[in-house]
Amino acid sequence: MSASAERVRPMRSGSSPAPVAVGRLARERAWTIAVWAAMAAWTVVLFAVVRDAYGTFRLGRFDLGNMVQAVWSTTQGRPLETTHGATGEQIVRLGGHVDPFLVLLAPLWVVWQSPLVLAFAQVAFVSLGALPVLWLGRRHTGSDRVAALLALGYLAYPWTATSAVGAIHPVTFAVPLLLFAVWFLETNRLIPFFVCAALVMSTGELMGLPVAALGIWFALARVRRAAGALIAVVGAAWTFVAVYFIVPAFSGESSQFYGFYDQVGGSPGGLVRTAFTDPGAILAALFESHDFAYLLWLTVPLCGLFLLSPALAAVALPQLLVNTLSDFRSMTDPRYHSLAAVIPFLIAATVLGVARLPASRRVGAAAAVLVVSGVVAVVVGPWPRVIDVKPLGGRTTLTAEHVAALSDAVALVPEGAPVSASNPAGAHLSARRHIYSIPLLERAEWVVVDLDDPWVVRPDSPILNHHPEVVRAFATRLERDPRWRKAFERDRVLVFRRVEG
Repeated sequence: MSASAERVRPMRSGSSPAPVAVGRLARERAWTIAVWAAMAAWTVVLFAVVRDAYGTFRLGRFDLGNMVQAVWSTTQGRPLETTHGATGEQIVRLGGHVDPFLVLLAPLWVVWQSPLVLAFAQVAFVSLGALPVLWLGRRHTGSDRVAALLALGYLAYPWTATSAVGAIHPVTFAVPLLLFAVWFLETNRLIPFFVCAALVMSTGELMGLPVAALGIWFALARVRRAAGALIAVVGAAWTFVAVYFIVPAFSGESSQFYGFYDQVGGSPGGLVRTAFTDPGAILAALFESHDFAYLLWLTVPLCGLFLLSPALAAVALPQLLVNTLSDFRSMTDPRYHSLAAVIPFLIAATVLGVARLPASRRVGAAAAVLVVSGVVAVVVGPWPRVIDVKPLGGRTTLTAEHVAALSDAVALVPEGAPVSASNPAGAHLSARRHIYSIPLLERAEWVVVDLDDPWVVRPDSPILNHHPEVVRAFATRLERDPRWRKAFERDRVLVFRRVEG
């Protein structure tokens, strides 16, 4: 047999080196591949949940429509312009929340002009947080299996999912960004850290606080005092400037959200005064029964393992204090976006906590986080079609007839026409310059009223208020006003058109 025949024989036997190499690589990286697959599946499933909620009118102008209008306005050359929900004035969004991050979403709207593009971006971006969890787990435990189980636990953590489908809130984008920030600090890469920190701060006026707390942790826990001090100063400075300069510059007054803290002083300065003059009020606000329930909901899915790394877990304290001091009960509902600066640090601290266990117990601990989080998520997660509960920030499932009526009503409103609408219809009508919430009319040429939606705006409140009688009276007034003509009525959904200027 010739030498050339010997060289050819292995190829004829069917043992190709490429499939073998691919198979070996797949086995070696099986856990990493599992995490990536879970991220993809998680994104698809949660986007389907959001799409269903949007299509069946269970999302509203508050908050999806507000973000849509700000992003749409940016694409029209009016950065972050919105219609003030309570007064009907045209404002720049920075007068309410300092979240210029929304500008970065404008290119997505150019590609796909639908509110769903923003919802998809949020879900997909939050899923990326599994990667720094995986890397942190691998770095601290030396085990791909433990690291992957913890990354899957991040996806299973119920409040990660509910935050991701709460369409949409700029601060939710900070969840993975803060996890990446922790990773970059852990690996002493300060330039990418500062990029992440800048993006985090661009998602909200208070997001400088977790950045500042992260700097303190870096200075003390990792003994990088100069860098940590710089991070802390930059974070604190951002929040100070945003609250005391940017918001007043665009609103003409202090933050409208100070009202969430009336019982403890109503403003940062008022809070400090209350701490000295009436500390009991502060303690009373912090130790209400629902606050304890809130902390319990955060702790149980992670099996309390973040307590094994208390220094990093403590970075969540600024946001926890902001939430528990608030009079606004939704801020201590773990399903809401107010957890954006809490989730990353509890998750990262859980990773470090598991790493402090004996090696023989790490797999079990990581698996427990995954299982317990998954079980809790099934019960309280964003699955209204599965367990028939009221979805976050929305209403119970509407009848097919009512959804069809709302769809037909919304379709009657011409593109770009000024409109006033009930909250669910408003989410579908916000890509225009003037969008009002009932009972405001202002420049509206069209009005869409859902008599089954009892939520209205008030000049003295930044949120919707439950007043079904106002909705009924508003519809009756339009029916009797000769300047308005009823163009549609079905299943308690009405559309009016202005016939006189």
